[in-house]
Amino acid sequence: MAGRNGRTVRDLRRANRAAVLQRLYFDGPLSRFELGPATGLSSGSVSNVVADLVADGLVEEAGSVDSDGGRPRTLLRVAPLSGHMIGVDVGETRVRIELFDLTLTELARAERPLEHQRYEVEVIVDHIRSGIDEVLAAADLAPERLLGVGIGVPGIVEHTPDRGAVVHGQTIGWDAVPLESLLRDGSPLPGSVPCFIDNGAKTLGQAEMWFGAGRGASNALVVLFGSGVGACLVTPQVEHGRAVEWGHLTVRVRGRRCRCGALGCLEAYAGAESLLARWREEGGRVPEGTDEETALTGMLAAAYPADGAAADPVALSVLEETAEYLGAGLSDLINLFQPERILMGGWAGLQLGSRFLPAVRRHALSYALRHPAQKVTIELGRLGPDAVTVGAAILPLADFFTRGGRRPTPDPTVPAPAWHAALQERLPR
Repeated sequence: MAGRNGRTVRDLRRANRAAVLQRLYFDGPLSRFELGPATGLSSGSVSNVVADLVADGLVEEAGSVDSDGGRPRTLLRVAPLSGHMIGVDVGETRVRIELFDLTLTELARAERPLEHQRYEVEVIVDHIRSGIDEVLAAADLAPERLLGVGIGVPGIVEHTPDRGAVVHGQTIGWDAVPLESLLRDGSPLPGSVPCFIDNGAKTLGQAEMWFGAGRGASNALVVLFGSGVGACLVTPQVEHGRAVEWGHLTVRVRGRRCRCGALGCLEAYAGAESLLARWREEGGRVPEGTDEETALTGMLAAAYPADGAAADPVALSVLEETAEYLGAGLSDLINLFQPERILMGGWAGLQLGSRFLPAVRRHALSYALRHPAQKVTIELGRLGPDAVTVGAAILPLADFFTRGGRRPTPDPTVPAPAWHAALQERLPR
């Protein structure tokens, strides 16, 4: 039966379950007494919802705390093993697959190196499938127990009614790749396990906003600095983040050729791939066949030697120029969106780290307008190299919350965007 606002009793129960689950997840352990004001529910509603969640195995006792003159209050928490998610990072140097419990504790992982930037679609699909098989076998977990699989990819992700998630990854040669339907063909996953695919910078941003350096911010930009560069914008109007193709802003007319094919993109000057290419052009010594991460480590060692030796002036000059380009690119984001925080992540950002960040920050603030520049902080992300996989695993977790902790049972006739649309409901950070 629907009420005046169109909500049914089932909708109300789902919303109440979601409210209690989310509060326990982000702020727990909590007592039933504390859950009332935290969720806005009556004590009777809290007791009913908690009893329901305990019966479903989603919530468990976690000790007790003294009350004011009365009996100790029982603390409650989300049961870690009551749900599992897989997060996948289709990165620039490897595909990383991780299995998590409901509290995002890693249970197993698999990695598939990408040799010579091998982005052939069949190769990536095989890596994801075999990686899912591997982590499930390592944890002795049946695929039916998964809440879902989240996948972060380079490029623009379009959700279509007939082919599910379609990836437009111009820099990696993907032109309207129906990744979701390709993964479903011959997949080890049953049809009841949903697959969520989104831009990798966006999943990085979601992870930092939920669990990292972005917690508490309402207006932030999370930057992915790897072979290329990307960003995720989070505002009160775009609470779950929006991928921003920041790396393809034009910073120099008729400049260097970007891997997207255009001239003068920021990525052609500030991505790790272009950074290393410019070092080679200036005489930097990178052994043939060296992967990007190893090559960047070598360049950093040359620019900032630890043994007191003289720095390589060419490596140092290229890094300083890259810091200026990144800073100038960040100034555009500051002027356009006026964020309160900018966080830098990605494998290259983590390698360059605190040694590189002050120069980036200095250039960003010097190029930006004074008023928004005075209000922004620019820091490193806190979640390390697994941030994209954590963010990818958040996609099925967020869907689980919107269902009130009910396992997904999608109708095969329902198009993929219906799953994705569930993520648009308001979720706490």
